[in-house]
Amino acid sequence: MIQNLDFKSKAAKFQATPEALTQDILAQGEGKQTASGAIAINTGKFTGRSPLDRFIVKDDITRPQVDWGDVNLPFAPENYKKLKKDILDYLKDKEIYSRYCQACAEEKYKVNIEVITEKSWSSLFAHNMFIRPSETDLQDFKVEWTVIDAPGFIADPTIHGTRQGNFAVLNFKEKTVLIGGTGYTGEIKKSIFSALNFLLPLHEDVLPMHCSANVGEAGDTALFFGLSGTGKTTLSADPSRKLIGDDEHGWTKENTIFNFEGGCYAKVVNLNPETEPDIYNAIKKGALLENVTVIEGAVDYKDTSITQNTRVSYPLDHILNIQRPSIGKNPKNVFFLTADAFGVLPPMSKLQPNQAAYHFISGYTSKIAGTEAGIVEPLPSFSACFGAPFMPLHPTVYAEMLIDKLKENNVNVWLINTGWTGGAYGVGTRIKLKYTRAMISAILEGRIDPAYSYEKYHIHSVFGVAQPRSCPGVPDKVLSPRATWDNDEKYYRSAFKLSNAFRHNFGKFENYANEDIRRGGPQRFDF
Repeated sequence: MIQNLDFKSKAAKFQATPEALTQDILAQGEGKQTASGAIAINTGKFTGRSPLDRFIVKDDITRPQVDWGDVNLPFAPENYKKLKKDILDYLKDKEIYSRYCQACAEEKYKVNIEVITEKSWSSLFAHNMFIRPSETDLQDFKVEWTVIDAPGFIADPTIHGTRQGNFAVLNFKEKTVLIGGTGYTGEIKKSIFSALNFLLPLHEDVLPMHCSANVGEAGDTALFFGLSGTGKTTLSADPSRKLIGDDEHGWTKENTIFNFEGGCYAKVVNLNPETEPDIYNAIKKGALLENVTVIEGAVDYKDTSITQNTRVSYPLDHILNIQRPSIGKNPKNVFFLTADAFGVLPPMSKLQPNQAAYHFISGYTSKIAGTEAGIVEPLPSFSACFGAPFMPLHPTVYAEMLIDKLKENNVNVWLINTGWTGGAYGVGTRIKLKYTRAMISAILEGRIDPAYSYEKYHIHSVFGVAQPRSCPGVPDKVLSPRATWDNDEKYYRSAFKLSNAFRHNFGKFENYANEDIRRGGPQRFDF
């Protein structure tokens, strides 16, 4: 059933069921079954994406459009040709897996995909994460994009032009993705979403977004932008609202929001059934856990000895309260999530349109000690549009589309800090999830007036954002980051250190941003 390839393998299992894939994983000794019925596997050397090894073939299609640089790395067509030949030769002697799947819940933009994998668990991941075609769809299924995933194939940089043995290469002319040398499954879905993030704005006038989304009973859609570890998946899984999706969405010119995916890919480090019941209960038969520790069937979610980036993939229907189909109406509220390890940003603040543009282009969160080699204190981390590694076009293309949609539809934008309070990481504590949920709920339920007034809001003296003076279910002191510190001087020195980092990062966008957007940033202070 392999389409669009001059290729024959030793044997190919087509459209294998989750049950059959589970049996293969166990029979091949590549995973363990947990007490909940989920399968746990180890992805090997790579437990996360490798941004420096993700390439785009530079050709007539991509050359004039892609924002080439440190994020979007060019790959020569002749190197791609050699790499493709060698990876297919490698797979000819393997028993491989092939499955048809789709991306984009909105029928008008749906993309047919074939995922060819060396590993059974990679095929299970594709089954979980992409949209599963109906029987009618499968009767006349024409593949538009092909993903070839071979973790066991190691590239030779001297022959193939890669940086090292692992790689993910996108070819827009052939509509093919080659992945090798890495078992991390996230590369499979992110490669397709990178392709959509290039194609949808240019050809369909659709804004692609690295965000989660849910919808209330009144049909009000909320979007949650944020980098890994900021709470995007956790906060969108709300028992009182229907989940549209947890990672990648499109905003159409008709003002609908649609999910790219058919599943969720959640971080499970320190997963707690009391604070994150939806995710915890979704880890059952058919779910695929990655790089967790399993002892006699029990998963130790606190154990990060393999990686901090422990994950689980599962189909959307493992969540009870989901939107069917995965489409929502125009959003009323947009949340920018950040995990500020400096402990200086307000846990909740309202952004003006120019501030929203500034913070979207900036895409701030922070890295903490212990998450990467050499990090001994909090470091600011910026990723344009809250998803730079997946955005082939210049960040301002996406920012301008978002700003237009926010203004046209009078959408409220909020900056939510899910990071530290009472001091930086190592001194203060992580803001309680129950407080963050209370803030989100108050906004969505209309119990926080989005209109600025002195009585209800305080303008932060460094970041210029409007922080509410009170919120139901949250102590007033928690809403003021300065009030939670025991030393005003230390607080402001740390706040200005972060504001200067914002301004330094934004320097690379100065020539693309107008004066109004530049004024949306924080104050500067020279120590």
